[in-house]
Amino acid sequence: MKKELKKILVLLLVSMFVVASTTIGFAIPVTSENALRIHDDAIVIDTHNDTMTRVIDRNTWLPVNDIGSLTSGQLDIPKMEAGGLDVAFFGSYTGGYTEIGRAGSRLLALINALHWTERMNSEKFGLATSVNEIEKLVHEGKSVGVPTIEGAYSLEEYNAIELLHQYYDLGIRVVGLCWSNSNSLGEGVNERYVDGTPSEGGLTELGAKVVKEMNKMGMVIDVSHMNEETFWDVIEVAEAPIMASHSNVMGLYSHPRNLTDEQIIAIANTGGIVQQNFYAGYLGPTGDRDLKKLVDHIEYVIDLVGIDHVGLGSDFDGGGMPVDLPNASFYYRITEELVERGYKKSEIEQILGKNTLRVIKQVQNLAEKNPDNVGQGLTIIPELEMGEGVSGNTPLLKAEVLRLNGSNIDESSFRVIVDGIVYTPEFNAETGELSLQVEEPLVEKFHVVTFEAVNNSGKISRETRIFYIEEN
Repeated sequence: MKKELKKILVLLLVSMFVVASTTIGFAIPVTSENALRIHDDAIVIDTHNDTMTRVIDRNTWLPVNDIGSLTSGQLDIPKMEAGGLDVAFFGSYTGGYTEIGRAGSRLLALINALHWTERMNSEKFGLATSVNEIEKLVHEGKSVGVPTIEGAYSLEEYNAIELLHQYYDLGIRVVGLCWSNSNSLGEGVNERYVDGTPSEGGLTELGAKVVKEMNKMGMVIDVSHMNEETFWDVIEVAEAPIMASHSNVMGLYSHPRNLTDEQIIAIANTGGIVQQNFYAGYLGPTGDRDLKKLVDHIEYVIDLVGIDHVGLGSDFDGGGMPVDLPNASFYYRITEELVERGYKKSEIEQILGKNTLRVIKQVQNLAEKNPDNVGQGLTIIPELEMGEGVSGNTPLLKAEVLRLNGSNIDESSFRVIVDGIVYTPEFNAETGELSLQVEEPLVEKFHVVTFEAVNNSGKISRETRIFYIEEN
């Protein structure tokens, strides 16, 4: 279904000779018929964008700008459809808010915006957490979003593991431990904390603990923005393929954000993948920053470690793009250039998406998290909807626990987790109501709550919601 719709769209655009501008363009050259068919047949995946920062209001952080319609940004759903981009990984970037302790709230605001985007565009856009879900949604003709984290500044010693599991509940499957600035998990390429204080060392003890937990859960570790010491520590600790979600190669352009040959080889040796960044500043010197230079970076990785270990991570809405690839509606041009350079259909399909799907599947297959042990026998219905506001900063958080098929509840197992902190709730056996009265005032705006219960056979049920404190 998806491919047929795309094919109709592409052929229509070709026949109409739509004229493109440098900012919003939908022109597809007539001479690209073979490339367009290859592009249309592939599942095209881009593993990084910052688009949700444009969706939320600058002051309230509530979602207000719907990308279901054409926008002035580099990525929206119409541009995805026009460019033949099937799957976009939406990053939650929080690096600029760590100095005031707002990273967790900001991250949740961005994740909430993505869930809101899905609700606003349910007929044409869906969120996916696995390869099967991605393939199903693409087959249904929908554009696909995958939630990710760019800089896990909200993870601290007191909350890291529980909060990581809450992020998993919200659909997060890829986590970059740090942005360019350092944090409690490791050192970024700037080798400084946000306040300017120099950082020392690589992966911290907490960072190593988080890496191991992510492996257990089936979450992909993203090494983009790390400094070299942290990178090599991750390579030592990780037991599953890793990803650089938006990084280029140092061998073509010396930039702190680009990867050395040794790093690229190490990623490949894990079975992982290096996703090439479109940001012009990482491609080469001024005047040498176009689509051909991007494909040069792709070819460099292929020549170094083979075609199994390269993909695409644009960084749309995170900076300036090449003049001939200004937004997602021009995505097909990458395939045109690959065809021009003589790559086979099967090879192009790998670059466009199959390599990424393989890595996700391998990481999830290696995970210890057993989906068969989750959500059986009990149903939990939180009072809050996803992204709902609450009055006051000491809310009463409630959920109804329903027994299915006569299943019994282990009342001693009840947990309510708020922002990674575990609490013992009250339970009314007569009404089935689970509740937690928050006593310590919640300082920031956005928060996450998880209601958890276990039945008598040990099956775990969890429901997680993002909520925010309404302003008086």
